[in-house]
Amino acid sequence: MLNRFYRSLVLVPLIILSSTYAWSDEPGFRPLFNGKDLAGWDGDLKLWKAVDNTIVGDSAGIQHNQFLVSKEEFSDFELKLEFRLKDGVGNSGVQFRTKRIPNSTEVSGYQADIGENYWGCLYDESRRNKILVKAPGDFEKSLKKGDWNEYTIQAKGDHIVLKVNGVTTVDYKEPDAEIARKGIIALQVHSGGPLKVEFRNIRIKSLAE
Repeated sequence: MLNRFYRSLVLVPLIILSSTYAWSDEPGFRPLFNGKDLAGWDGDLKLWKAVDNTIVGDSAGIQHNQFLVSKEEFSDFELKLEFRLKDGVGNSGVQFRTKRIPNSTEVSGYQADIGENYWGCLYDESRRNKILVKAPGDFEKSLKKGDWNEYTIQAKGDHIVLKVNGVTTVDYKEPDAEIARKGIIALQVHSGGPLKVEFRNIRIKSLAE
């Protein structure tokens, strides 16, 4: 009886851990967020915090875009994460192959967009300042606005593919050879009114040959 009791004490946390980090069985992937704090990231801690294995960006309303920025740079990779935009309201996104703009809260680079009229789009933030590829409208049938969704971002050479909940929203080849193919990853809280965005299970796999 006692042995069973001790076995159960060991088994329960293992079950919790495996359900929280089910992605850890994906070959080649490693976490970019430790689930406890924002080690490895930089940003305004009045807006960003780590809560219950989740990165939370919570804004009462700001004048300028704000970003939580990875300290590490990446070139060819596959990035997976889950996101949730409170009530499906507001605007956010995941920057990649991006760089900071000196003396600014902004960053410059590709963005996998999140938010009404932008779900699943590829945007070029503070560089060409335009949507490079608009997601097909019918993909939103698979979108759970206000609930958890999965983004997959794959960048290899000049080829970028975005997927939301397994549905391809962008398949893009960069025509400009001068555009950077390496940079940071950043999570966005957009300027404007109140919004809350959450990210979890953030993991990455190198596609470098």
